Amino acid sequence: MAKATGFTALQLCQRHRHALVQSSEAAARVLRRPFSSQSRSAVGRWALVRRVLLGAAAGVPIVVGARYALADPRERRRITIVTEGVRRFCRSLQVGIVISFDYWWTANVQLRGLEENSSDFVEGMSACHQRAADSMVEGAIQNGGVYIKLGQGLCAFNHLLPPEYINTLRVLEDKALNRKYKEVDALFLEDFNSTPDKMFKEFDYEPVAAASLAQVQYIDLRDRFEGDIRTLEILLDLIKFMHPSFGFRWVLKASLLKLKGKFDLKGTLAQELDFENEGRNSERCAQDLKHFKFIVVPKVYWDKTSKRVLTADYCEGCKVNSVEEIKRQGLSLKDVSDKLIRTFAEQIFYTGFIHADPHPGNVLVRKGPDKKAELVLLDHGLYEFLSEHDRVALCKLWRSIIIRDKPAMKKYSSDLGVKDYFLFCEILLQRPIHMHKTGLSNILSWEETVYMQEMAAKHFERIMEVLKAMPRPMLLVFRNINTVRCINIALGAPVDRYFLMAKSAVRGWSWMQAERSRRLPQIGVIRWLWVVWENVKFEFALRSEVVVMRLMTSLLRLLVYFGRIPQDDRIYQYLQ
Repeated sequence: MAKATGFTALQLCQRHRHALVQSSEAAARVLRRPFSSQSRSAVGRWALVRRVLLGAAAGVPIVVGARYALADPRERRRITIVTEGVRRFCRSLQVGIVISFDYWWTANVQLRGLEENSSDFVEGMSACHQRAADSMVEGAIQNGGVYIKLGQGLCAFNHLLPPEYINTLRVLEDKALNRKYKEVDALFLEDFNSTPDKMFKEFDYEPVAAASLAQVQYIDLRDRFEGDIRTLEILLDLIKFMHPSFGFRWVLKASLLKLKGKFDLKGTLAQELDFENEGRNSERCAQDLKHFKFIVVPKVYWDKTSKRVLTADYCEGCKVNSVEEIKRQGLSLKDVSDKLIRTFAEQIFYTGFIHADPHPGNVLVRKGPDKKAELVLLDHGLYEFLSEHDRVALCKLWRSIIIRDKPAMKKYSSDLGVKDYFLFCEILLQRPIHMHKTGLSNILSWEETVYMQEMAAKHFERIMEVLKAMPRPMLLVFRNINTVRCINIALGAPVDRYFLMAKSAVRGWSWMQAERSRRLPQIGVIRWLWVVWENVKFEFALRSEVVVMRLMTSLLRLLVYFGRIPQDDRIYQYLQ
């Protein structure tokens, strides 16, 4: 019986083998048949296309190589920039696709069916956020330039983005695009007819931080900037296509809009890449803030400076958000935060000459002669000037927000060209504004964070309309305000930023009024009395509002406690 079964199996195998041979021979006969004229035409076209592609693949590198070999040094650098641009595009596309697929896989496969509040879901999404942040940092460091700037900008959204992003992206605050020494030498030869080792007693080709060897970071940004911006916009479109409901896409888009300098991309870029302009900006900044003895601006050496090279004093210090290092120096976090806020509030509300990129890598902290904190301001390439009309409106708007003067908020927002005043004020402060409460917490609660995220995601078009309606310089002012807010939170929010800025706003408006008024003689005592009077009025208004609100809250609590009034939703919200 076993023998018969084996024989049957052998017959089946031979039958399958015979059928396979027949089908193979039939396929061979079909392949040997002469092609029809249509088939031959299609094959001919494909052969032509293949030859063209092969020729291009072989010819383009040869042509580019020959062009590179015959080109002068400037042209060679441009060819290198174009080639690297293609590599950056491909690398960025790869990173974007990997991150997008990772989020899709995590949400739709790995965590499918889990409750969003469950520990497994939270841990899974946290790991996905971390992988995405690691990929972004790696890609940004490899690409350099604009990508590092974008990462630095994203750090300012520490109240909205997941902490995995913020903690990981902070490494970009100290990153510069590292160039080979030959490229640096070539640049110096073009501008000074000498190499750095001959011009300086000591010269380190390695950048020590993002702002220390800025000319190396920006050598080729003039030519590559717009291409990189377009690449980032393509990636945003890809995110929109793959993840229509992705909640943080607006943050990337907003950061990109700020990076582009709103509508004046070329003008903004020209400012930041002209190092003679940066030197002039730094000297003006030092002059404007000379009454702040705790401010240090590195001295510029003009005989060793050109449009592409900036030579200035080297200043030691730690980043302004390095909490442990600041404590190690024996300095007060409250003192550092207070000085930081007052410094940039002075620029915004009084001088109008505003540092547009004060990220932590551009503000260093060191111990001064008085054993207290000094702030070293770096990277003065990008400044914005706010007209006196806009400064006055902004001063009054900030004051009106703090004391919850709704008609004034509407009026001064309108003076800045914005009709949607309430949304404008929330964008300005980067927090919800509760009209029934006086005072603002520097750290958002969980509910306030969710509100800001939902507001930004659902009303992004309205936000864009507000940004388009306001004066163009205000976009970089927003960047300054938001970055300082981020640093204050990193320091633990030891001071009331909103109140300090409101006092600076009142002071700035008072000084502008005193300077503009011909009725007042230019006497320091009278000007000082004017400022004191305006500050007294503001503080009295604010303190009286606080007292009234506290008395009202206490009265309502008593009435609710004794059952005199019902505790409905409105009363509960007011008491909260």
